[in-house]
Amino acid sequence: MPHQQSTASDISDTKRRIKAITGGSIGNLVEWYDWYAYSAFALYFSPVFFPHGDRTAQLLNTAGIFAVGFLMRPIGGWLFGRIADKAGRKKGMTLSILLMSVGSLVIACSPGYATIGVAAPVLLFLARLLQGLSVGGEYGTSATYLSEMAAGNRRGFYSSFQYVTLIGGQLVALGVQLVLQKLLLTDAQLHEWGWRVPFFIGAGLAVVAFYIRSHLDEPAAFTMTDKDKRIRGSVAELLKHPKAVATVIGLTLGGTIAFYTYSIYMQKFLVNTVHLSIDQSTLISFCSLLLFALLQPAFGLLSDKIGRKPLLMGFGILGTLCTVPLLSSIGAVRGAGGAFVLVMLGLLIVSGYTSINAVVKAELFPAEIRALGVGLPYAVTAAVFGGTAEVVALWFKQIGHEAWFYWYVTACIFISLLVYLTMKDTRKHSKITHI
Repeated sequence: MPHQQSTASDISDTKRRIKAITGGSIGNLVEWYDWYAYSAFALYFSPVFFPHGDRTAQLLNTAGIFAVGFLMRPIGGWLFGRIADKAGRKKGMTLSILLMSVGSLVIACSPGYATIGVAAPVLLFLARLLQGLSVGGEYGTSATYLSEMAAGNRRGFYSSFQYVTLIGGQLVALGVQLVLQKLLLTDAQLHEWGWRVPFFIGAGLAVVAFYIRSHLDEPAAFTMTDKDKRIRGSVAELLKHPKAVATVIGLTLGGTIAFYTYSIYMQKFLVNTVHLSIDQSTLISFCSLLLFALLQPAFGLLSDKIGRKPLLMGFGILGTLCTVPLLSSIGAVRGAGGAFVLVMLGLLIVSGYTSINAVVKAELFPAEIRALGVGLPYAVTAAVFGGTAEVVALWFKQIGHEAWFYWYVTACIFISLLVYLTMKDTRKHSKITHI
């Protein structure tokens, strides 16, 4: 009888974890779909909001607003991290998804420059501020939630689904783009009004995700902590962990710029530099990111076996040595097949960071400031480096020195490598087990 009770309890616990991970991941996917839809459809709507100038200038203006959205992410990381540490992970996640829905709806309904003049890019700007605030809160709260809900010996595997759904959001955005391009609309219709469709879809999906998240359980790491509510989620308490904060910044630096280079910027790089068609670049991005998403759980599971540090070291070393040759080769390639293989190599290297970065950060902090500790320093670093990757790359191209961007990415990865060399392996020194 005790054995049967234990087995039933284990099954119930496993079901509860799977429900929580699935629910949290679905919301994460919708959040990132809304965020990436902007980038996926920028090639179509940039002339609507910025009608003057060549293609590079239009993309630079659109990428600038994309980067401005990142500037709100530290505020979102602080605000929603504080809410998640004080009032619960579930509350932080549900509020962030609701805000994303509002931002997407504003973009979907915004008139163009021809209709309301300069007010059009202003509305676009304000919508991205709302979305930036939402995504800034999403990362820390969902990374914390997924890491806390996972079993200790599978924490790397379960938390890797944050990037599966993060990438999944981009894949859904690209999938919607492919369906509209190939099946439903003409190129003229996409440029005229079809680019609005994905933002309406995103707003509706966010409402569904809000409902799902409102029915999730809180992790024991939050409910069982006995820390005074006054110190939960406070910046003052966070500053008592300066080494952990510095580690989050350092390990994020190279990873975030590498990820945004091979995912967000790559679609435009293939059109603007390699001179592939928009359709070809979209298909390459979709296929490479699909394989990339499938790699994340495998890398996460590997980290549960051998530790987090070996994977980070692999990314740091290969990223430092291979970034310039890879990006140079992609820039010189003239076939879609060759471009796909090279992009996939870059994403394979980046997987050493993306698959485990959420759990590594969560394992650095105690429960009372975990969401804030994961979200705020990450958001600051992502805003400064990830959010500006497109702008820096396009600026270097515009002044005639595109290859300088390759060295810039390499330098950022090398700095992260130095952090990986000196940090402890968080699998062996995790604070998630210390409730």
